[in-house]
Amino acid sequence: MLFEFTPAIKAGIETGQYLEIQSNRIPIGIVRNATGGTFLAHAVGALVDNYPLLPLTVPIEFLTMGANIVQDYLDFPKIYQQNNFLQTGLTSLQTNIGVLQSTIALIELGKIPSVALEAVNLRQTLKLKKEVEQMQVELKNGFIDLQKTLKVQGAEVRQIVKELVQDINFEQHCTLLARTYTLFVQACHRLQSAMKLQDTSHRNNEIDSIRTVLFKALANYVNPQLLENISAPAQLRRFECAWAIEQAVIITYQVQNQALVVSDRLGHLQNKIKEDICTVINNCETYNELNFLFPEISRICKHDLAILEVCQARIDWFRSLSEMDKRLFLKNNCNTSELVDRLVSNQAKIALSVPAEQLVYEDLADKSHFYSLLDQLIFMFKPVLRQEYEVYINQQAHATGHKILIPKNLQQVSDVTIANLYYYFKVRDESNINETLEAITA
Repeated sequence: MLFEFTPAIKAGIETGQYLEIQSNRIPIGIVRNATGGTFLAHAVGALVDNYPLLPLTVPIEFLTMGANIVQDYLDFPKIYQQNNFLQTGLTSLQTNIGVLQSTIALIELGKIPSVALEAVNLRQTLKLKKEVEQMQVELKNGFIDLQKTLKVQGAEVRQIVKELVQDINFEQHCTLLARTYTLFVQACHRLQSAMKLQDTSHRNNEIDSIRTVLFKALANYVNPQLLENISAPAQLRRFECAWAIEQAVIITYQVQNQALVVSDRLGHLQNKIKEDICTVINNCETYNELNFLFPEISRICKHDLAILEVCQARIDWFRSLSEMDKRLFLKNNCNTSELVDRLVSNQAKIALSVPAEQLVYEDLADKSHFYSLLDQLIFMFKPVLRQEYEVYINQQAHATGHKILIPKNLQQVSDVTIANLYYYFKVRDESNINETLEAITA
C-alpha cells in the first residue's frame, strides 16, 4: 500500500525535511519532522498498484484505527470523531455480510455454475456493495433481493435466480443465515449504544456481553457442517462473512482501550485469512471456480490484508511511544477524516470499473495452466512454497544443464515463471520416472 500526502508534505518527504513513519517496516500513513520530531500530517489517500484502495471485506475506516485507540488522552471532539469512524465501520461490516451472504445461495444452488459465478464475481460484488451503501439497493433481514439487483444481467442469470427463489433449499438457507445476521446486527447496535455509556465499569460489562454474542454469530458462520460439501467459491464467501464478524470483535477490544489485545487479534485475523484462503485454493476443482476465485483472492491479499497490516502496525507504533510522545502526537494530531472522505469518493468511481485483478488474471490465464495458476495464488500467502519450488527448479536445471536457472536469478523472476518452470520440470521428471519403470518391467 502506498500512502498519498498533500503536495506540500510530499515535497518535504522528497527533500528529506519530513519522514514517513514506519512500524515493523510498514508505512503507517503518518509524517513527522525529520529534525524536531514533531508530528505533522496524516495521509490523504492510499493506492495499491497505482489503483485507489477498495477492499472487499474490511471497512476503510480501519485505517484510522491505532493512534487514537487510547481514549484517555483524547478530548471530546476527537473521541466523538473516533467513535463516529467506528460506528461507520460497523455499518460497513453489516453491509459487507449482507451482500456476501446474499450471493452464497446462488453460488451453492445455481444449476449452471459458470453463469452463477459470473453473476456475482468480484466486479459485481463490489458494485452491489456500493449500491447498498448508497441505498439504491435494500438489505432486508440480511439479504438483498437478487431478482431486482440482477435483473439487468442476461436472461440466463434471471432464469437461474427465478428458479432459485422457488427452491425449498434456498428458503432453508436464507432462514438459517438470517437468524445469524440478526444476531450480528443486534450486537452492533448494542455496541454503538455501549460506546456512549459514561460509567466505565458498566460500559465494559456491556461490551463483554456483546462480544459473547458476536462469538456466537461467528460460530454459526464457520460451523463445520455448513462448510462440508460446498464449492470453493461458496466456502470463500462463508469465510468472508466470518472475517467481518472477527473485525467487529476487534472493535469491541478497541473501544475498551485494549491496544495489546487489538494488535494480537489483528495478527490472528491476518493469519486466519491466509489459512482459510489456502483451504479454499486447495478445494478449487474447475476453471469456472478459478475464474471466480483468482481476482477475488488477489483483491483480498492486496487490499484487505494490507489494511489490517497497517492497522496493526499503527497500534504497535503508538504503544511503543513514551507517555510524553503520545500526548504530543495527540495534541498535534490532524484530522483523519480527509483520508476516509477521499477513499469513499474514489470508491464510488472505481466500483463500476473492471477490477485490476481481473485484468491481471486474464493475462496470466493466457500464459499458465490450471495448476500453475493455483500455485501462483498460494504464493501470495505462502512465500515458503515458492522458495521450495525455486530449490526444485534449481536442482532439475543443474541436472539438465540449464545453467542460467541459478538461485539468484530465480529469486528475481515472477511467480508465473516459477510456477510454470516447476511444472515443466515436474512433468519432465515424472516422464523420466515412467520411462525407467517401463524399462525395468519390460
